[in-house]
Amino acid sequence: MQLPDCATASFAPTIQSADLNRNESYLMNDASTSNHDVISSDRVEGTSVYNTAGDKLGSIDYMMIDKRSGQVRYAALEFGGFLGMGTDRYPLPWSMLTYDLEKGGYVVPLDKKRLEGAPRYPQNDVPPYTSEYGRSVDGYYGSYL
Repeated sequence: MQLPDCATASFAPTIQSADLNRNESYLMNDASTSNHDVISSDRVEGTSVYNTAGDKLGSIDYMMIDKRSGQVRYAALEFGGFLGMGTDRYPLPWSMLTYDLEKGGYVVPLDKKRLEGAPRYPQNDVPPYTSEYGRSVDGYYGSYL
């Protein structure tokens, strides 16, 4: 940080230390270590998703946000395939996900078998998230909502 000419020598280290501490805090404050209730979307993307038995199902690829309310409606779970190849996206109603501090990821009340029959789409073929599509997704998970 460039200081103005009028800054005293004793003032300069204070500014530099404050900037360093703020940057370190930001870098270390990821989804698994955050003590805040609000999180950046880029920190949610890539977060692991587990079932209640503790099995890793996949990770969040992206989120779908209601543009009127600003609320997250769905998380697109990347699931299946091998080493990220051939994976599909499974839209999960956001209300199904619960963050688990110990796991450092989200937990959903689904087993792999139930998820395999869920609505899904290929990575490069995202459907329009219309009201009708939302109802079909919500209908599939109805008892879990």
